[in-house]
Amino acid sequence: MQQGQPMIVMSEDSQRVKDKDAQDYNISAARAVAEAVRSTLGPKGMDKMLVDSMGSVTITNDGVTILKEMDIDNPTAEMIIEVAETQEDEAGDGTTTAVAIAGELLKNAEDLLEQDIHPTAIIKGFHLASEQAREEIDDIATDIDTDDEELLRKTAETSMTGKGTEVNKEYLAELIVEAVRQVTVEDENGDNVVDLEFLNIETQTGRSAGESDLLEGGIVDKDPVHDNMPRSAEDADILLLDEAIEVEETDVDTEVSVTDPDQLQKFLDREEKQLQEKVDTIADLGADVVFCQKGIDDLAQHYLAKEGILAVRRAKKSDLEFLQEVVGAAIVSDLESATEEDLGFGDVTRDEEDELFYVEGEDAHGVTLLLRGSTDHVVDELERGVNDALDVVAQTVSDGRVLAGGGAIEVELAGRLRDYADSVSGREQLAVEAFADSLELVPRVLAENAGLDSIDTLVDLRAAHDDGDVEAGLNVFTGDVEDTFEAGVVEPAHAKEQAVTSAAEAANLVLKIDDIISAGDLSTDKGDDEEGGPGGAGGMGGMGGGMGGMM
Repeated sequence: MQQGQPMIVMSEDSQRVKDKDAQDYNISAARAVAEAVRSTLGPKGMDKMLVDSMGSVTITNDGVTILKEMDIDNPTAEMIIEVAETQEDEAGDGTTTAVAIAGELLKNAEDLLEQDIHPTAIIKGFHLASEQAREEIDDIATDIDTDDEELLRKTAETSMTGKGTEVNKEYLAELIVEAVRQVTVEDENGDNVVDLEFLNIETQTGRSAGESDLLEGGIVDKDPVHDNMPRSAEDADILLLDEAIEVEETDVDTEVSVTDPDQLQKFLDREEKQLQEKVDTIADLGADVVFCQKGIDDLAQHYLAKEGILAVRRAKKSDLEFLQEVVGAAIVSDLESATEEDLGFGDVTRDEEDELFYVEGEDAHGVTLLLRGSTDHVVDELERGVNDALDVVAQTVSDGRVLAGGGAIEVELAGRLRDYADSVSGREQLAVEAFADSLELVPRVLAENAGLDSIDTLVDLRAAHDDGDVEAGLNVFTGDVEDTFEAGVVEPAHAKEQAVTSAAEAANLVLKIDDIISAGDLSTDKGDDEEGGPGGAGGMGGMGGGMGGMM
């Protein structure tokens, strides 16, 4: 204060939300994100149709895809989206579970705040519960033999259930397990390491998912550059080229005045000679097949065909990098300095029906999963589901621990955390109990999405677990409580640990905020769209039209 006047230290455009209003604002935003994906959870979960500003349509029930595609314009909401992205990066699956638990934790924390429990006590209680939950998951988890293909297939099927792969999930699960096995190696400590970088996924429309295939090698979706070229080559020397087989252009613009037709012919002859020399260099190397990332001149195509060399132009950079591992070649960027050691070795065959080249090496570490679907939307969702399943199986092979699904682990954890809460002193005990209640959101939502009574389901599940049935979960197809592990509903322990930890940390991060100061609108999008307002007490502060459309 100066002479009775307040000291103004913030600009006129700045926005500030404090104390209870800030907590309400943050919790509302985080819960809105969680609500947006809850209905997609489980085998009976519904899909979302997302239309971006360019009119592109995405149909999916993959949590992280939904949150990334939504036009979310709120700082707190984006913090919750990071939970899904972290879950995707670390575990590959369980994104919807992680976000839904984070939202439920904040909902229950709001009830505790109404009872005048300080956020610090809630944060500490959530942290204690999270640490205890990780220990309990490790205790409950079943160690498996990573050579148990049947159990790995069940893990893949569980991950894919409800993701557009329902009809062919058994067949796809076999392909996924075999693909992971192909790219699994042992490190120096004898542990299994799954390197999914050596697994390439290609998609193709017009066929059913049941016609998907796993190939030991790579796929190049291109045509030969000349009709007279061979269509296949066995035991071939393969050149991967990152240089155009075209006439070299000058570095600066030049003009040449031609006064005599003979002069023009000399220029054309010189260009022809340049191309002939490039093709001769390739032939002298002993290359039978050339995959070129750049262009190939029409005349060079003719010369290559005369030499009996199969050539492909405009191949994708990612395809060349993958073929390096398949055929053991180096990518050549300067043809003049190339040697025979740069060539790879393998078989190249042409599938005329699919218009693809299959490239297989002798000791190929790389494999390709060719996914087929009837339309682009179908095959896109199929690819997302298969990617999640690949990550899940890879995690299971690396970690070696699995859990019963169908809400079994959440109900068991909730019961154990309530017992643990009795040993926690102070107000933190209430936060631990709130954490336990939040975990039971998963079986409740599974029941809701399957059209079942969530309260009756939860009561039956609790009763089964009280009787000592640790693996009792919900069969969403029959509505019965059964041993889900025996029924083949299997989830990786690591994914569940990551989901619980990420959800707790995100909730604690939000609860710790008591003051929001923004240089302008509380929106994170500083573009032309100024709609949404500053939020204020309980306002959503620019969640944007994309968010509103999801509610």
